[in-house]
Amino acid sequence: MKTVLITGCSSGFGLETARYFVERDWKVLATMRTPREDALPAHENLRVLALDVTRPESIRKAVEAAGPIDALVNNAGFGAAAPFEVTPMPTIREVFETNTFGTMAVTQAVLPQFRQRKSGVVVNVTSSVTLKALPFIAAYTASKAAVNAFTESMALELGAFGVRAHLVLPGRAPDTRFAENGRPHMHGLDHAAYGELVQGFMAGLNQPGPVTHARDVAEAVWRAVNDPSSPLRIPAGADAVLWAEGH
Repeated sequence: MKTVLITGCSSGFGLETARYFVERDWKVLATMRTPREDALPAHENLRVLALDVTRPESIRKAVEAAGPIDALVNNAGFGAAAPFEVTPMPTIREVFETNTFGTMAVTQAVLPQFRQRKSGVVVNVTSSVTLKALPFIAAYTASKAAVNAFTESMALELGAFGVRAHLVLPGRAPDTRFAENGRPHMHGLDHAAYGELVQGFMAGLNQPGPVTHARDVAEAVWRAVNDPSSPLRIPAGADAVLWAEGH
């Protein structure tokens, strides 16, 4: 039985990905900043661990408790919508601490065992907004674009050891708590200079059209982990696929 460690499993993509792997007879280590045993149905192959990706000691304890794993899925992250001009620098740093540096730190903690065994897969969940930029999420987009670049370079380093790295790029996911989780980090959306632009942007987001569902992301992560021929970048969701194709 193979083992996967997934970050950010309290809701959304991480929660669904954990469920998807359990259903397919993997041992799943579902991590959350504040563990909730009721977040997922109890299963003999499921274990919930505490992990705050911004805290080195928390990472060390989680990786130590996990033991040998076959795949790492870095999914933990949050968004922050705001005109960049009025986005506080502490908020920008907080976004990068979780989305970028947290991903790097967890990956760095796991790579030694992958390299020594000459096997393993790292899947980093970023965003399709790195393919097609949108306004009012500059800090979030930059944090995810940095992970894209980091992953591409890391993949070249790890190939010699039989270790793979992939990116999963979801689109807009209205059926998850992503927007709700990012609400405390929103600033200046009612700013006098940007109010009309923000209203137009929000109205556009609410138009009917293709979107991403959590299951799309789980399927893309599964493909990345289990198919050695899968591409480095895998769009997840109908809208993300269109953006990847340049539409």
